[in-house]
Amino acid sequence: MFKGSFVALATPMLDSGEVDYESLGTLVEFHINNGTDGIVSVGTTGESATLPFSEHIKVIERTVDLVDGKLPIIAGSGANSTEEAVFLTKQIAKAGVDGFLSVVPYYNKPQQKGLLAHFDAVASASDLPLILYNVPARTVLDMHDETVIELSEHSNIIGLKDATGDLNRLQSVKANVDSSFMVYSGDDATACEFMCMGGDGIISVSANIVPKQMASMCRYALNGEYENAKAEDSGLQPLHELLFIEPNPVMPKWALYKMELIKSPFLRLPLVLPELNSQTDIERELVKLGIIRN
Repeated sequence: MFKGSFVALATPMLDSGEVDYESLGTLVEFHINNGTDGIVSVGTTGESATLPFSEHIKVIERTVDLVDGKLPIIAGSGANSTEEAVFLTKQIAKAGVDGFLSVVPYYNKPQQKGLLAHFDAVASASDLPLILYNVPARTVLDMHDETVIELSEHSNIIGLKDATGDLNRLQSVKANVDSSFMVYSGDDATACEFMCMGGDGIISVSANIVPKQMASMCRYALNGEYENAKAEDSGLQPLHELLFIEPNPVMPKWALYKMELIKSPFLRLPLVLPELNSQTDIERELVKLGIIRN
C-alpha cells in the first residue's frame, strides 16, 4: 500500500512562531518534483510535540490541500494519552489523509499489555490504515516484537516504523507476520541495509534534504538492485549523521533554510537553533553534495 521513500516533513515556521504555510507549499512542491513516494505530516520532524491540537490538524489539512492527491499522506496522530490519540485520529480522518502514524506512548512507560490496548483503541478509531512507530530513544519504551506481531492481526494496523536501528528486528517481525504487513526504517543511517534485507520503505528525515536520492535508493532496493542502492546511499552517510548531531528537527530545518526552501529555521521552544559549529558542519556537507553554494 505505502512503499518507498516517505519524507517525515518538517513544519516551517516564521520568526514569529506561526506556521509558515507559504513555505509548506514550497516543501510539498519540492517533494512532488523530486520523486518522494509519500509524506508523513506532523510527526516528530514536524514538531508534533509543540503544536496544539487545532494547529496540528490545520497543518495536516493544508498539506492535504497542497498535495492535491499527487502523493499519499500519512498523518501523525500519536499521543501518550490514549484518549488524546483517539481524538486526534478521529479528527484527522476527516481531512482526507491516507493513513496514520502512531508513536509508542512516551513518558508514562506502559506495560506491553498497555501498548496492546492503546494501539487497539487508536486503530479502531478510524477505518484508515495505521502504522505503528517504535522509537525507544525518544519514548524510553521499546515495543517488543511479540507486541508488534500481535497488533499486526488488527485489520487496520498495516505496518511498523522501526527506528531502533537494530536490523535483526526486521527479520524477527517479518518472519512472524502476514506478507502484507509492511516494515519501514526510521533510521536513515541504516535504511539502505534495512531495505536490502527486505524492508518495504523508509520514513526519512534525510529525505527532507535529498528526496531524489532517498527515493532512488529505495527503488533500487525494492527492485533487487542492491549494489545500486548501496552506491546511492554511500555518499549520503555523512549527511545522515550530521542531521542528528542535534535533536531532530534542529538540523533539518537549518539545512532547509540554507537551501532557501523555508524562510526561517525557527523552532518552537524548548528547541533552539543549532550551535555555530553544527551550522558550519551541515553547510559544509551541503556544499560538498552540491546542494548549496559556498
